Amino acid sequence: MLERYKCSKIEHMTKQDHFEVLRKIKNNPNSTQRELAKDLGFSLGKLNYCLKALNKKGLVKIENFAKNPNKLNYIYVLTPKGISEKTKLTINFMKRKMKEYDELKKEMENN
Repeated sequence: MLERYKCSKIEHMTKQDHFEVLRKIKNNPNSTQRELAKDLGFSLGKLNYCLKALNKKGLVKIENFAKNPNKLNYIYVLTPKGISEKTKLTINFMKRKMKEYDELKKEMENN
């Protein structure tokens, strides 16, 4: 039952959540999960679920540092598929923002 709950949580991650995580990983792949969660305003659990979902979709590779004595440190790398998805999400985000701007501008002109 817990596994089903985890899967449903992953499915409820928004495209905006995925975009934000992909963007943060691209900018700083050496960030820890705690740092990423704090920067994104996510709980550590939400970030973990999101990373697992992105990994399962093949958008992110999660690797631990082989020579690091602290085996809990990981590096997050966007895969080529992840870079492509990030680009699509960025374009969609910009389209939404431009539409919002146009609607606000029209509303201001009508007042």
